[in-house]
Amino acid sequence: MSGHHRSEMVQRAIASNPKFKLQSIELERPGRSYTYDTMMLLTKKYNYRFYFIIGADMIEYLPNWYKIDELVKVVTFVGVNRPEYNKESDYPITYVDVPNVEISSLMIRDRLKEGKSIFYLVPESVREYIEENRLYET
Repeated sequence: MSGHHRSEMVQRAIASNPKFKLQSIELERPGRSYTYDTMMLLTKKYNYRFYFIIGADMIEYLPNWYKIDELVKVVTFVGVNRPEYNKESDYPITYVDVPNVEISSLMIRDRLKEGKSIFYLVPESVREYIEENRLYET
């Protein structure tokens, strides 16, 4: 799926929250995007301390991230639980206890491919966009 479709769905999903802002820096930059490179550009552009929210599935994978030792100096990782994943890490992570919401992009795509409804699983504006653009159809 194109970056355009992904950014449009994110924009629609966050439209009702003025504190959220879509940053399309990775779509504008050619080549492969690494979180480290993106965060270096963002920290130079903005005078903010960034928090990077990741699920426990990504916590397990952190040792494999590009320049992870440098990245943890630039961002604060915020970890949230995901069933069946270990949230232990040698890297500094601020853990936040959130209710388990077992909705994933894979589940949404599978439901759409099977012709099932995604009402209440994504914001209505996102569901409409997916339908209008015939995304995830087989």
